[in-house]
Amino acid sequence: MKLEDFIQQHRSEFEEEGPGPRVWAALEKELPVRQRPTVVRMLARHWWKAAILVALIANAGILLKMNAKKDAGVVLPEIAEMQGYYTTQIEQKLDELKALPPEELGLDSTTRRELEIRNDTYKLLERELQNNPGNERIRAAMIRYYQMKLELLDRILSEHEKYNDEIVTPSNKKDVL
Repeated sequence: MKLEDFIQQHRSEFEEEGPGPRVWAALEKELPVRQRPTVVRMLARHWWKAAILVALIANAGILLKMNAKKDAGVVLPEIAEMQGYYTTQIEQKLDELKALPPEELGLDSTTRRELEIRNDTYKLLERELQNNPGNERIRAAMIRYYQMKLELLDRILSEHEKYNDEIVTPSNKKDVL
């Protein structure tokens, strides 16, 4: 029998797409049974990697806290100086306002409470500044708060002076005539 005849007779066997199901079944029996890895088994095999990861995360957290404290330490003297200046200015203006009779000013109790130096807005800004000491926007908002309060107090006092000058001037003219 020639090779060509053999190929012609067994052509269907040569044209199969791969080993038969019996061959695959025999191969699977020879392979060891493999269990799916669980988290505990993976940690048992790679415990040192997990330990390094935990240590790195802990170090990063500690460094971030130290940096935040360092920023607060640098920023706080500037803020303390700013607060001292503006607080002194505002307290002087408030003392001038308190010296005036309330009926002359025409301010109600709500307005007087808002004029106090440590109102709700101030407390909110102070809390935000403590939580984010390096945030320039909060510092700028706090400075703007102080400036606006000073401008408002100055305006109230200047309006009061202008009003008093208008009242005093006409009465003086009557006395002269």
